[in-house]
Amino acid sequence: MSTSFALFKCFISSHFPQVEFNHGLHLAYCTNIHRGETWRETFGALKTHAPAVRERVCPRKPFAIGLRLSNQAAVELSGRKTLLEFQKWLEKNSCYVFTINGFPYGRFHDARVKQKVYLPDWTSPERLAYTNRLFDLLAKLLPDEIEGSVSTVPGSFKEFISSCEQEIQIRKNLFRCVEHISRVSEKSKRKLHLGLEPEPLCLLENSAETILFFEKLRGEHKNDSRLDEFLGVNYDCCHFAVEFEEPQNAIAAFQKAGIKISKLHLSSALKTKAATEARNALKKFADDVYLHQVIARNTNGKLKFYRDLPDALADNSKLKIKNSELPEWRVHFHVPLHASAATPFENTNDHLLGVLDLLAENPKLCSHLEMETYTWEVLPPELKSRSVVQQLVAEYEWTLARLAERGLC
Repeated sequence: MSTSFALFKCFISSHFPQVEFNHGLHLAYCTNIHRGETWRETFGALKTHAPAVRERVCPRKPFAIGLRLSNQAAVELSGRKTLLEFQKWLEKNSCYVFTINGFPYGRFHDARVKQKVYLPDWTSPERLAYTNRLFDLLAKLLPDEIEGSVSTVPGSFKEFISSCEQEIQIRKNLFRCVEHISRVSEKSKRKLHLGLEPEPLCLLENSAETILFFEKLRGEHKNDSRLDEFLGVNYDCCHFAVEFEEPQNAIAAFQKAGIKISKLHLSSALKTKAATEARNALKKFADDVYLHQVIARNTNGKLKFYRDLPDALADNSKLKIKNSELPEWRVHFHVPLHASAATPFENTNDHLLGVLDLLAENPKLCSHLEMETYTWEVLPPELKSRSVVQQLVAEYEWTLARLAERGLC
């Protein structure tokens, strides 16, 4: 593929002057917002939506795609003829892939996903084989002189882990993946890396647990530089905000520990005080597809964890407490970045903006930015008053404006 894809220059025709990303940054939306488990379904969604978004966001300019592939789609795309067809489509439509979402292995839309999204986890050879295959594909799709990243589950869901042996197996499989990435990187002359994505109630859910995990890995593979080169963290702003972490603290901790930030997920969560009005309004976010973990923080800073939003609502259905003593709830529900905060809800865009402030101070922090609001199909009607293309365009406009404010484009 042409090296002209190495620069992503974007012109927002009706809202922005010519915008060029500085410091080698790349921005995409994650295509996990679209349905598609087979490659035919995935490619169909790409052909329908990606050019329509590109035409509104950067007509006649290279357009980055954050590709989501299920295991089935990855296997099917690995066929020589199928891969060549996709490469030609990318080139014809001035699109390029720099990152792949390798978190959901199987079905992700229009069915009950919940905790199954973490399966198979990193205890299993299936997760290893799937992730290795994604790197094989990425090495063939990635333009020259651009790094490639894949994001993955943070080991497992805590409920699935009952023994030290399982944790040891997770570390073994991840190191095998690191070895594979090293081989593929050397053969393809590409710089590739895997990002573990901490998430509430998972094996790795906050900065402290993640750093401890890396320390154990390093202890098992002393002085092996491949760990730092090929394995890092996919920093999802929604997830860390739900954990009540502050971006300057979390990212500083990762930097001090020498852990690569592989990718930044630009995402936002719901937050609210747990008053009766808010609890009633939250019922419309309690869908039967995705897991929406809730963390509540009371006035003395103590945290309470709920596996899913219905659990939190049931536990607090008869809560009687003074408004001044109401706990703050943060809900793992990815809301559109551009959506206005409406009573009784706020969002965690302040966390996202804090991350962008850090990126402006140190542009070498991470070059991969991906907007990830996969919940479009289950959004309440008032947040879903536009088509998916219109929503994605609005998210680009919001994000590009925030980047421009910080001199990043």
